[in-house]
Amino acid sequence: MRRIGRFAPSPTGLLHAGSLVAALASWLDVRARGPGARWLVRIEDADTERCLPGMGERILGQLAACGLLPDEAPAWQTSRTGLYQAALDHLVAEGLAYPCACSRKDIALALEAEGVRHRPNAERVYPGTCRSGLHGKPARSWRLACSSPRLAVRAAGLAWQDRRLGPQLQNVVREVGDFVLKRADGPWAYQLAVVVDDAQQGISDVVRGEDLADNTARQILLQRALGLPTPSYLHTPLVLGDNGQKLSKQNGAKPLSLDTPGDVLHALGAAAAVLGLPATDSQGLPEALAGWVAAWRDLYNPPP
Repeated sequence: MRRIGRFAPSPTGLLHAGSLVAALASWLDVRARGPGARWLVRIEDADTERCLPGMGERILGQLAACGLLPDEAPAWQTSRTGLYQAALDHLVAEGLAYPCACSRKDIALALEAEGVRHRPNAERVYPGTCRSGLHGKPARSWRLACSSPRLAVRAAGLAWQDRRLGPQLQNVVREVGDFVLKRADGPWAYQLAVVVDDAQQGISDVVRGEDLADNTARQILLQRALGLPTPSYLHTPLVLGDNGQKLSKQNGAKPLSLDTPGDVLHALGAAAAVLGLPATDSQGLPEALAGWVAAWRDLYNPPP
């Protein structure tokens, strides 16, 4: 099978130390596969409300400065909305998706009425209010019917293997509930878009940050509902901020400084260290990257 990997940043801000770890890891994973493997970049700009004008191009420039060049022209989610609509139409026709009129407040109140206490930073599990219909209310979103007869058995105990974290198991029905595929105000949900994109681009290996591991069961469930293949998954260690939380644009992560060759090697060296790869004494970018490819192959892609 032809190996294809990808890096899929959201253009809501420049790359920072945490996002460079995911970019480098996905690039190394493909290059360690040898000739014929391909690395793609996909700009995840489907949520246009959060994306900044010109940011996608600036991120591509940062990747180029680091020697991380895609093997095809970058894809942009805003040019792929027809694919997402076709997938949603298929799910609706199969009885696997339904419209929902609930706001976040509605969900919170329904759970409170059921005696379900919300834990800080935890997801609110959708209580299924609109499974039986909207009852005259306007739709606010479309949801996957995880508890439908065709999906419930799989969703109740969805197991998958992570190449770094090992065996994983999630009860999507109990821990997530019927999750959103599309908001009524337009933007496509991450879960649907990423599943459709990965399948359409032939992605065989997904390498991304550990903060996204919790999304994987939902995505595998969607893949099965749509009859799409499931790639392999590897979730990388996170870079943490001073407060112990994941370094991110939302909590003030600083954009990478990539103004000089020394800056680039320093940033990549820091990312490699997070991935458990050795320090490099190479003075040039190509030599450093080649050394990390070999180290990645020994650590993550050993021969069978």
